[in-house]
Amino acid sequence: MSIRFGGPVLRSSLPELIFWVSALLALALSDPAQSHYTLCPLARAGITWCPGCGLGHGITFALQGHWAAALHSHPLALFAPAVIFHRIIQLTLKIKPIQL
Repeated sequence: MSIRFGGPVLRSSLPELIFWVSALLALALSDPAQSHYTLCPLARAGITWCPGCGLGHGITFALQGHWAAALHSHPLALFAPAVIFHRIIQLTLKIKPIQL
């Protein structure tokens, strides 16, 4: 007996779905006020302003309900989670049931 996972659509959708859900969970559970390890090349070079880091902090503030702080971090901080949630829904709808 073998399990089929819905063909090539699932193989390409599942890793992206796991990535976006994990990313949102990590951002929702983090504290943007604390310093943390970062992969950002600008932050690692000692540059304090980075639009990507600002968006990450803004998404974290938005997911935690701090709307003013989110907009202060990045102007798209309230829009980005909506786009990511929309993508998660799209990917979830692409997954077909497992055929045994």
